[in-house]
Amino acid sequence: MKNILENIKVNRFTITSWIMTVFVVVALLGSTLFYRNSRAATLPPVVQPTPESGTGQVQPGVPVIVANNSGVSSINRELQLKTNIPERPRYESILYRVSRGDAMLSIADEFKVKPETILYVNKQLEDNPHNLKPGMELTIPPVDGVYYEWKDGDTFETVAQKFSVESQAKAEDIINFPGNKIDLTDPKIEPGTLVMIPGGSRALRNWAADLQTAGRSNTGSTGTSDFGSNSCGGGPVASGFGWPADDHTLSGNPYGPGHLGIDISAPEGSNVYAAGNGVVTMAQGGYNYGYGNVIQIDHGNGYVTVYAHLSQINVSVCTPVGQGSLIGYSGNTGNSFGAHLHFEIRIGGTNVNPYDIVQ
Repeated sequence: MKNILENIKVNRFTITSWIMTVFVVVALLGSTLFYRNSRAATLPPVVQPTPESGTGQVQPGVPVIVANNSGVSSINRELQLKTNIPERPRYESILYRVSRGDAMLSIADEFKVKPETILYVNKQLEDNPHNLKPGMELTIPPVDGVYYEWKDGDTFETVAQKFSVESQAKAEDIINFPGNKIDLTDPKIEPGTLVMIPGGSRALRNWAADLQTAGRSNTGSTGTSDFGSNSCGGGPVASGFGWPADDHTLSGNPYGPGHLGIDISAPEGSNVYAAGNGVVTMAQGGYNYGYGNVIQIDHGNGYVTVYAHLSQINVSVCTPVGQGSLIGYSGNTGNSFGAHLHFEIRIGGTNVNPYDIVQ
């Protein structure tokens, strides 16, 4: 007994510490249990569903006692892992490398500019959307318009007027465009500065004019002697025009400056049909100014249709065809970037938008 008392005396500090620790732990556990029970007792009871109360679904934001009175159910919220950040406007041009499968229309849609804007600022395309090739680097401007290197003696009014070919460029738009970094209190531009002309445009080369329109007779031809000298005589006259392919969607380029036709989705070897009644006035293989294997049909009343980049031609000159007749198969010949059907409609030798005519 004496030894025990001596040991307690020697280790009294350690023993006292352990006693205090146990006391604190017991106190904390007791207060936790007391708070939990008192919290559950103050919550409103769960309303049981009744015929008058509908389905008995819990209203969002209303606390509900869990069955075992162990707590409160959480409020359901939609989990959003990605923060929505508004898209910021772009004021500088960017470089885009063309990949296989790209088309002028898809690139323009991705960057929210018009296809002709890409032609305006990329001289390597030579105003021809069919010159698009994989690996080519394109300058994509921030808005529709043209870039211009400012020259000595230029004014905002004269430059705006110069680039109002297909649209209406305004002097104040040049001054106010943030990417031009012009001091609004003293608007000046140093010669040699590359300036964006928002809404500006310029004339694009009409590549369709290289392929002359071939009529069905000498007197009715609007083309050259090479293509328009055939004398196919009379034939059926079209009363309307339908789609020349099974697919009615664009695959590359729409109608517009520098591209006076539409590129219709048509995988290699797809059927190509006559858009209307008429007579074949051209059925020619080869490069043909980039058109590749090409067919022209004279539909009478000044209407001519063109079908280009074909893999196979199934008709010959002076063949009469009806609307929907199989005339060939789609391909990738000539200056083409991927299989598709290039389709044009001309009236009196002038191209018009096929979308306004086909049904």
